[in-house]
Order: sequence, then C-alpha cells, then structure tokens
Amino acid sequence: MSAAATKADKPGDPGRRHFLVMATSTVGLVGAAATAVPFLGSCLPSARAKALGAPVEVDISKLELGALIKVEWRGQAVYVVHRTTEMLAKLKETDESLRDPESKNSEQQPEYIKGKTRSIKPEYLVLVGVCTHLGCAPLDKFQPGDAELGASWAGGFYCPCHGSKFDLSGRVFKDVPAPDNLKVPPYRFMSDTLLLIGSDTGVA
Repeated sequence: MSAAATKADKPGDPGRRHFLVMATSTVGLVGAAATAVPFLGSCLPSARAKALGAPVEVDISKLELGALIKVEWRGQAVYVVHRTTEMLAKLKETDESLRDPESKNSEQQPEYIKGKTRSIKPEYLVLVGVCTHLGCAPLDKFQPGDAELGASWAGGFYCPCHGSKFDLSGRVFKDVPAPDNLKVPPYRFMSDTLLLIGSDTGVA
C-alpha cells in the first residue's frame, strides 16, 4: 500500500471529511426537493378540481365595450360580455318576442340575478355558452340587423346547430328549439376589474 493511500484513509484527514460532508448535503437537498415538489403541487388547483368546478378568476380590465371573452369553467365555455349603453337599451325591444322575459325559471340563474339585464352589474353579462336545446355553442351576433338574422334582429346570440336565438341577456326567443334562457353561473366581483366565476360567496 502506498504512503499516499495510507494518508488519505486516515480518519482525521480533512480532504475526506470535506468529501463526506458535501456528499451528505447533496443527498439531503435532493431528498428535500423531491418532497417539496409534490407538496407545492398540492397547493395548486388540479385539473380534476377545475373540472369539478373550482372557481375561475377572470380579469376584465381590458375587455372593451361591446366585446366578449370566453373562459372555461367546469369544462364549459362561459361568456363575459361588456355591454354598451346601446346594447342595454335594446333589451326593452325584445320582451314580447321572448319565452321567459322575466327569467322565471329559477334553475337558469342564481336568485340574486334579476331583471332584464340578468346581471349583478348591468354592463357585464356572464353566461354559460351552452345552448339549452342540445348543448351547442351559441355565436355572438351583437350587430342589429345582422344579414343572416334579418332587419328585425336587435342583437344577441344565435345557435348555428338548430337556429335557437337569445337576446343580449341570454333570454330565449319564442318559436325556437331551445326551451330555456342561457344559464347564468354563480359569480361575484372581487374588484371592479376581477370576476370570480363559480363562487358567489359575499354577493349582497
């Protein structure tokens, strides 16, 4: 055995102690990281939790007047529309043509959603974007007198699958296949520019 090997094997050798300390620290850090990753992941909503209805935050700060954005909640599209003064005024023109103008079917909206606007704040409409006939996705047809829907069209939503029509509050017209108004999900405003869809705790 060489003198160099004998010297390195001595228990009091500083080089050997340093190596052992570094090796032990490295193994400890790897183990801690392996434990922390699943823990941190558990703090975030899983895909399954979202599918089961975990609330979804929606930033509406950049949603322009007259525009619509779509978000996903419970595996379904939710439409958020920033209605103009003109769009709100059009709601008065459609009552006689609607199947349920007063939204009497309580299953289609939370109890705090009332009136023609079917919303907490008149300018913001929140709807589940699923036709109440067979589940197709209605198209936004906000332009009055739309070429496809005729000169009398005041603006709203149109289902391309079977021709159901809804006004600018998601209220269904008479004489179309859809039996009910578009559904309003539970929601609340967390601030002037932030919506929480799927939870209405704190709604006055």
